[in-house]
Amino acid sequence: MMFCSISEFSSNVINSLCCSMVTKFYQHALALAFAVEEINKDPRILPNVTLGFHIQDSYYDARMTYHTTLDLVFKSQSFVPNYKCGTQKNLVAAIGGLGFDTSVNMAEISGYYKIPQVGFIFLCIHSFYHMAPYEDSQYIGIIRLLQHFGWMWIGVLVDGSNCGERFMKVVEELLSRNGICSAFTKSISQQAALDDADKISHFLSEINWIFRNSKVSALIMYGESLTISWIRTAQFVKDLRENTTTFFRKVWIVTAQIDFILKGFQHGWGLQLFQGAISFTIPSKDPPGFRDFLQRVKPNWNQEDGFLKAFWEQAFDCSFADLTSPTTAHELCTGEEKLENLPSPQFEMDMTGHSYSIYNAVHAVAHALHTMFFSRSKGRDLMQEKKADLQELHISFNNAAGEAVSFSDKRVLDGGFDIMNLVTFPNFSFKRVKVGRLDPKSPEGKELTINGDAIVWPSIFNQVIPVSLCNERCHPGYQKRRREGEKFCCYDCILCPEGKISNETDMNECFRCPEDQYPNKGRSGCFPRLIHFLSYEEPLGISLTSAALFFALITVLLLGIFLKHNDTPLVRANNRGLSYMLLVSLLLCFLSPLLFLRQPGQVTCLLRQPAFAIIFSVAVSCVLAKTALVSLAFRATKPGSRLKNWVGKTLAHCITLACSSVQAGLCAMWLASAPPFPDLDYDSVTEGIVLQCNEGSVPLFFCVLSYMGLLALASFTVAFLARRLPDAFNEAKFITFSMLMFCSVWVSFVPTYLSTRGENTVAVEIFSILSSAAGLLGCIFAPKCYIILLRPEMNCRVQLMRKN
Repeated sequence: MMFCSISEFSSNVINSLCCSMVTKFYQHALALAFAVEEINKDPRILPNVTLGFHIQDSYYDARMTYHTTLDLVFKSQSFVPNYKCGTQKNLVAAIGGLGFDTSVNMAEISGYYKIPQVGFIFLCIHSFYHMAPYEDSQYIGIIRLLQHFGWMWIGVLVDGSNCGERFMKVVEELLSRNGICSAFTKSISQQAALDDADKISHFLSEINWIFRNSKVSALIMYGESLTISWIRTAQFVKDLRENTTTFFRKVWIVTAQIDFILKGFQHGWGLQLFQGAISFTIPSKDPPGFRDFLQRVKPNWNQEDGFLKAFWEQAFDCSFADLTSPTTAHELCTGEEKLENLPSPQFEMDMTGHSYSIYNAVHAVAHALHTMFFSRSKGRDLMQEKKADLQELHISFNNAAGEAVSFSDKRVLDGGFDIMNLVTFPNFSFKRVKVGRLDPKSPEGKELTINGDAIVWPSIFNQVIPVSLCNERCHPGYQKRRREGEKFCCYDCILCPEGKISNETDMNECFRCPEDQYPNKGRSGCFPRLIHFLSYEEPLGISLTSAALFFALITVLLLGIFLKHNDTPLVRANNRGLSYMLLVSLLLCFLSPLLFLRQPGQVTCLLRQPAFAIIFSVAVSCVLAKTALVSLAFRATKPGSRLKNWVGKTLAHCITLACSSVQAGLCAMWLASAPPFPDLDYDSVTEGIVLQCNEGSVPLFFCVLSYMGLLALASFTVAFLARRLPDAFNEAKFITFSMLMFCSVWVSFVPTYLSTRGENTVAVEIFSILSSAAGLLGCIFAPKCYIILLRPEMNCRVQLMRKN
């Protein structure tokens, strides 16, 4: 039995004299040979059966791929498709090539003849089995990697195959969905005919443009391994033209399909260009004996190996003496050269992920055949049904490296990817360092685990995580504003509006703090807001309290003076009962602000406005009663006047009681329907919360004030009309001035009260209470005290009855 592998070892012609091969790919052939040798030596797998293989070079040519595939299917002395003669070596399976196109071309032939094909790399086409994890899980890993390092402005390089187009389409959608933008997407052919100057010039200009794009520090590269070689060639040509050395400010994110290689003619170049690259790789282990197997490889180890001599010459830059073809090598090959002395871009002694996939592919075919041998009855022909059976088998086995190999329902290898970091050395070699793991079976958002501290970045970044953004990030306190005509990753940063904050980087919109917090000056955070209310401890509260107590003390002194001079004509002349009632009312008016200068509570809020309104109404009612009595008293002195019956205490008490009762009724209605209550004001003070009394029903509150103003206006009108009554001491004049001042204060109070917020609202009301009460006290009682204390000679009946 045998199976075949179509591989790519050669590239197109570099110049007319030299043909170059990718020496690193030779390990794939050795891994296949090692696996076959291992299986044939193990009697437990395929007893009495010898497994063989053919390896063909496709030369990256579709016609050659078709030809060699048909030649393997119909193996005979001459190439005769669809014809078999005599005993044939049966072809049981085919292993696809390293390139996408090669595997596609092979699948067209092998699929037609029902020959199972095993793919050892990721293919965007259907193959029988994939010896690699599911390709699309790589896409999620790339997104998570970009998110982890905050790379939001990236470049994408793909090869020109159909798989490259599919990758670009899928990844572009994922990038957009996760808030990442591609600054550019370039399709790079893995091959460029060097005899076509225009194509080469275009290719080099594309690569150089990528080199010069300073904003993009992260580059995703999807394609085949030869893309690495062509990019390295472009850098070499650029440095040769400009006589400089390129210091590359890019971090390469390389998919698992790509290996870091250099062709034979690039011997000694090194891969410093890709220093710090992050690559997704298929997890691999060295099977026991593989390194010893490689050390046995010499130019004459196997006469049937048609690739060995070309590999040896390209890898060690030497030539064999019997070669007739021209060569540029300067020395002869001794055959004693050692593979372990080759730099990593030329050949690796550790089994690479691709070689490990080939190794597992051979074992998968062998174990499938083993299962078929022992599951078939003796009377049935195995080879007649092998192809159908291979497609129905569920393959699962443990390889010699001690790893369990099994396939999912989608016939791809179960498992994830290792995240490797490429560290280059001055001797043109490199080392892969494992820095993370991609597990597609992990919960969403946690598929990638990576140790960022272990990554060696390109030297130009001085071990600082590179930044790959269209513009600087918006710091806390700012929000993003998209630039017109550009991708959403390009934006300007503007300061948050007043009252809003942003506490994270790159926020789309600022937001308001919770009601119990306020923004700091930088608009990047919130501080707890303190509770504010007008109290005795504050300077303003102390001033208002002092003023209230001072006027209250003056009122008490005046009341004492009036009581002491109770029987003097001046006190008795103007209804001393109303004077006492007015003084007591004014005393309470001066003390009522003390209800405002404390923490608002349920009881405080219920009492302070109604108490102030009723007390002031009593005071203004007393003033109205005094004014009415003055006016009636002078009119009652006319002969035949009937007003004498109305002049007296009864009228005064009726006026005072009636006017006060109306105000009390309004307050009772207010308290019954929508009483005041403690409330929090979040808007008046930016850095605090004002604890205040909500008036409940604002219309009723202003009804109470309006009624008090109506009483004051009535008193002012009556007093103004009586101001010219003949008397040496006409109280109507003083009442006129007091009411004028009273009305002025409360008319000014309304717009001021409505335009202030927080503690100032309470202060405005207290000031209005004190100033209006002080106006009544000063205008009505100050002149009387002056006469009582300083001009006692005027405090007599004769003086009061003077007409001039």
